[in-house]
Amino acid sequence: MSVSEGDTMPDIAMVRHDCEEVKPSDYRGQKLVLFFYPKDNTPGCTTEAKDFSALKPEFEKAGCALLGISKDSSKKHQNFIAKHDLTVDLATDAEEGGLSDTLGVWAEKTMYGKTFMGMVRSTYLLDAEGKIARIWPKVKVNGHAEEVLAAARDL
Repeated sequence: MSVSEGDTMPDIAMVRHDCEEVKPSDYRGQKLVLFFYPKDNTPGCTTEAKDFSALKPEFEKAGCALLGISKDSSKKHQNFIAKHDLTVDLATDAEEGGLSDTLGVWAEKTMYGKTFMGMVRSTYLLDAEGKIARIWPKVKVNGHAEEVLAAARDL
């Protein structure tokens, strides 16, 4: 399933780093950034999570929550948060049939001549009703959190 701007975000449950269930509808009434990233403790993913963490107070002023999503376990997320002093919530998407599968961001990738399934770094900005206001496919990390914050402020 592919979604477009203006569609309602599919309401599929994930497990937050604190082992509590979370789904997009839990954030109704406020804007929400869902940022999908490949793997905890890798250079680009660490930079992205730290950038969103640094800007979290500004996102909150804009009435916007943040949720980072990968296929890593809650335990790995807890270690990632502790190691890098992250302030953003992180969630574990289901191995199969999860939100990333539904959105098509869990996809076939190629690196060094090898093909494998992996998370395509992507970000979704939802409005307070859970509709997709903006999609950033195939994100480049540098400057991304600032760009998403500007869009959240304008929403």
